[in-house]
Amino acid sequence: MSDYIVRATAADSQIRAFAITSRELTEEARQRHGCSPIVTAAMGRLMSAAAMMGSMMKGEKDLLTLQIGGDGPMRGLTVTADAAGHVKGYPEEAAVLLPPNAAGKLNVGGAIGQGLLSVIKDMGLKEPYVGQTALQTGEIAEDLTYYFAVSEQVPSSVGLGVLMNKDNTVRQAGGFIIQLMPYTQEAVIDRLEQKITEISSVTQMLEEGMSPEEMLSHILGDFGLEILDTLPAEFHCDCSKERIGKALATLSPKDMDSIIEENEPIEVKCHFCNTNYAFDVEELKRIREGSGKMSRENRREEA
Repeated sequence: MSDYIVRATAADSQIRAFAITSRELTEEARQRHGCSPIVTAAMGRLMSAAAMMGSMMKGEKDLLTLQIGGDGPMRGLTVTADAAGHVKGYPEEAAVLLPPNAAGKLNVGGAIGQGLLSVIKDMGLKEPYVGQTALQTGEIAEDLTYYFAVSEQVPSSVGLGVLMNKDNTVRQAGGFIIQLMPYTQEAVIDRLEQKITEISSVTQMLEEGMSPEEMLSHILGDFGLEILDTLPAEFHCDCSKERIGKALATLSPKDMDSIIEENEPIEVKCHFCNTNYAFDVEELKRIREGSGKMSRENRREEA
């Protein structure tokens, strides 16, 4: 089954909920970046969360970025998502290996360490919204739960999970985000908190064959769950040779001249998808000529 996101409400719209199955996009990220099992788990969790959070945005061009920076051997992760279910990301270090944690699970928290979670929302305004909180565990779900409570004042429960096969491919991946609206009644809050303590892990629910709809039904079935819609989710990078060329054009003329003087083709790699783009010397000269022309025009405008 292809990855997808479910959006829903419950308790007469006092609760809003999201769930995702994300095995395919997590496996694609693993293959593209050559991730170890721990890094794959971290990437899968953060991309699952980003895809669901992206689906909360309204505008077609809105962009969400989640960044985690830590003092552990993984160092950090960067993930972006839009409102259409497209998500991409990359780790700072892809080959981290650590012993299991005390629970016998992949030690994602140990690989990330202590640090910061940043949430950046670019919604076409003059400045993007930036929220930042200290990592609580480095396990990502708890860190996002804390972020929602502190930065957005939205009581939330975030569950994320990635299960690996023995050959290090992705067996299961997915998650949920459940949020309380400001007008939620105390009785509903108490019932939901009790229910959250009773549910099994995300990976166990997925292993039992639950779809995103069934996960939400398992958690919110007693609250009058209403599925609103579904949205395909996929690892998607919008890089291209043209866009990389425009990025090269932002280099200073001195730097471009230095590259051209080497008289060798160059390769530029996209961080997000690891695709290499080759530029021969003639292409570099055309980029240099175009950026020089633009610089001259800007100077005339300023004069």
